[in-house]
Amino acid sequence: MKIKIEKRLDAPRILVILMPLVAVIIAFVISGILIATTGANPFAAFDTMWKGAFGTTYSLSETIVSSIPLMLAGLGVGIASHAKLWNIGGDGQIIMGAFAASGLALFYPDLPRPILIGGMMILGFLAGGLWAVIAALPRIYLGINEIITTMMFNFIAGFWVSYIVQGPWRDPILVGFPFTAKFTKEAWLPRFFGTRIHLGLVIALIAAVIIAILLYRSKWGYELRVIGGSLDSANYAGINVKRSLLLAMLLSGGLAGLAGMAEVSGILHRLQEGIAAGAGFSAFILVALANGNPFGIIVSGFLLGALLTGGTSAQTMGVPPQIADIMQGLILFFVLASTFFTRYRVKFDRPELKSANVESGD
Repeated sequence: MKIKIEKRLDAPRILVILMPLVAVIIAFVISGILIATTGANPFAAFDTMWKGAFGTTYSLSETIVSSIPLMLAGLGVGIASHAKLWNIGGDGQIIMGAFAASGLALFYPDLPRPILIGGMMILGFLAGGLWAVIAALPRIYLGINEIITTMMFNFIAGFWVSYIVQGPWRDPILVGFPFTAKFTKEAWLPRFFGTRIHLGLVIALIAAVIIAILLYRSKWGYELRVIGGSLDSANYAGINVKRSLLLAMLLSGGLAGLAGMAEVSGILHRLQEGIAAGAGFSAFILVALANGNPFGIIVSGFLLGALLTGGTSAQTMGVPPQIADIMQGLILFFVLASTFFTRYRVKFDRPELKSANVESGD
């Protein structure tokens, strides 16, 4: 018997939906086994995680808060992925967006609130977008793999902000701590319902609608998907590939920069080290789960935010704090592995049956 692997011309929709779900279930099963090895009851741990993420109004609000930077960064990675650009620099773009937005809040605190917050959004978007474009220039013009360059820019951004918060922008009052002075309240994003849920959620939802229109209802979105499908076809069709890729990376990094702005303005109210918290890498899980669909990324971002919030609650049972990160890694691994079955068909070829059919005249 021979095993043949054939590429699918069009994957069944039910398969596209089911395979990521199966991948997530497998990841949870393996995570449960790992939790059991620590001496904790995996079923009780998952129950605690569920209650920690959704059990109360407070926990639900914290889940939403945790999901906001994931949604924005995921939308950015999703745009680039349609052109087969792998923007691994989300963390650096988040950091640079936070840095630029913080500069305006710290040095121009007396601006009217709408102008101050609007300016922080613009600067955050531009800083993240330009950081992504610079990292992608070697890929666009020289053909150098963007995975390496965008990843390296994460470290540059991290070291830069580390220097800033420990040096020239360090809080003059709390000298021994690596963060800036606190922003004035005019630089804080509005919050809703007496919780920590802030305007960043609305920004993420609006961004998802705009991106969906750009990707599926505009000429540029069509061109971007053609580029992702076949670069040769895009060149043959006369598409300006370089311009489309530059715009894709600008939007991709810009949305990550907005995530950084939302964190400093909506939650922390100051710039500090570790602000990205791995959201740029987690964004790939959202894109894989949602197959690049902007609205699917929003839903996946909420679920991943629930995983992070619930993982914190599970620590009360003695579950290691790294378990949520392990689960993220497992989910990404199995979701990416599941794409094999949506792109390819496995067929079992039995020569003896063929020969039997020929001899019988069938």
